[in-house]
Amino acid sequence: MAVLASTARRTVALPRPGAAAALLAVLVLLGAAVWSVASLRLNVATVVDGSAAAVDFGSRMLPLDFPPLGELLALAGQTLAIVVCATLLSSLLSVPLALLAARSTAPSAAGRHGARALIVLARAVPDVVLAIVFFRLFGLGGMTGVLAMGLHSVGMIGKLYADAVEQADEGPRNALRAAGAGKLQQLVSGVLPQVVPSFVATSLHRLDINVRVSVVLGFVGVGGLGKAIADALRTLDYQRGMALAAVVFALCVLVELVSGTIRRALLGTSARRGAASAGARISPPWTFARVRRIAYWVLAAVVVLASVRGAELSLAQVGQALTGLGPVLAQFWPPEGGGMLGELFGELLVTVQIALAATLIGAVLSLPVGALAADNVAPNRVVAGFFRGVVLAVRGVPELVLAIVFVLITGLGPVAGAGALAVGSVGLLGKLVADSLEEVDRGPEQALRATGAGRLQVFCAATVPQAAPAFAAHVLYQLDTNLRSATLLGLVGAGGIGFYLLNASRVLEFGVVTTVLLMLFAAVLVVELLAMWLRRVLNPAPR
Repeated sequence: MAVLASTARRTVALPRPGAAAALLAVLVLLGAAVWSVASLRLNVATVVDGSAAAVDFGSRMLPLDFPPLGELLALAGQTLAIVVCATLLSSLLSVPLALLAARSTAPSAAGRHGARALIVLARAVPDVVLAIVFFRLFGLGGMTGVLAMGLHSVGMIGKLYADAVEQADEGPRNALRAAGAGKLQQLVSGVLPQVVPSFVATSLHRLDINVRVSVVLGFVGVGGLGKAIADALRTLDYQRGMALAAVVFALCVLVELVSGTIRRALLGTSARRGAASAGARISPPWTFARVRRIAYWVLAAVVVLASVRGAELSLAQVGQALTGLGPVLAQFWPPEGGGMLGELFGELLVTVQIALAATLIGAVLSLPVGALAADNVAPNRVVAGFFRGVVLAVRGVPELVLAIVFVLITGLGPVAGAGALAVGSVGLLGKLVADSLEEVDRGPEQALRATGAGRLQVFCAATVPQAAPAFAAHVLYQLDTNLRSATLLGLVGAGGIGFYLLNASRVLEFGVVTTVLLMLFAAVLVVELLAMWLRRVLNPAPR
């Protein structure tokens, strides 16, 4: 009874300020998502009508035509080199930004708000727009992809780094301050050692994402597998294009598995226990776990050095580009409508509809998939492992590849974009739902089982109520992600404003590119601010 009473106190909260407005906003978003699904005509009939086209597409893409092994390894190596360098660049840039943006380490409120604004700006500007700008400076090559992916990734990595810094224990820093240490010494010795594990995990997670992003950038001239896929599809060589897409899928899964292994080795419970037990010792013992962690760090350094060489980066390129930066940026100003401003606003609305519809469908599909992937919900570990594998497989397929397949099946238009993003959302949301369900307090579940409640009753009465706030936050994050992704899918004819963005860059109407960018920035910023407000109201800090 004491457990049940404690649970009631935790789950039945008093009305909070803004709760009614937040509930109204959620209902409006839900209504807009339902309207988007109906407006885009996403239904079972659409899928059935496309079944014949799916069969035809399957016959046209088979057998898969893989390039020679040497060429394939060169393309994969170039892709990985660009992705590793971009992730490293974003990680290095994010550390000072995070320290300036975190409430506990910011030197002033103005500096904190400025750093947060830069992080939001980096997240709001699509990486493909950055690639278009850098392509004008560097042309074909790895530098364009490294800078475009690297600067855009600061939006995610900087935010998560700042959150980790704010959650760090203030005790070590206060002790150093009391001992007379300066601010820099406090950061280096009191804050960074606590957050390095979180920093590493975040960077490895972004590495997974950037492998998929590299496919998108291939459509605007960034080398590697993405460009090879774009070239094959432009010539309607589906056998070669889908073969390369299968290689990207395998690469995504491989990177995810390897990065997951490294995360567990560097940051796992055994490492934490070893650090805790050796806390009072000047030199920890040379255990197998310690040797393995050092080996991973050495391997990471070797991979970075090889990637810098493989991406063909050089300081001379940067120097040459800086001299031409002014004239290139001048081409993008002032913004222009190109005589189709009304049409651009209409396509922006379609992009928002695609994001809303895909998020709704993805959320509905992710609930059962994520629940069956959670150890405390699935009937047994075999079922949980199978659905974890399903989530991993879906997450390994880049959304742009899904969009290409949907375009070939359903035809050009927003239906293809919404379908691709809905399937892609299952990969991320399914994982987040499973993780949230596994992280709930097991006490209420055990209490209900003790009263004779069945598995479904325990799930509905004890597990879901605890995970609901986290699920709401995950859906809002997915909406934010889908809005940016919907723009990129327009590159392959999957509806929305992305098609106009690519067309404007191809015909050198850079003023129109700027107009589209400003429109996208405004839309993303509105969604970002709404999500931040809803997260604060629906899932406040414990009191």
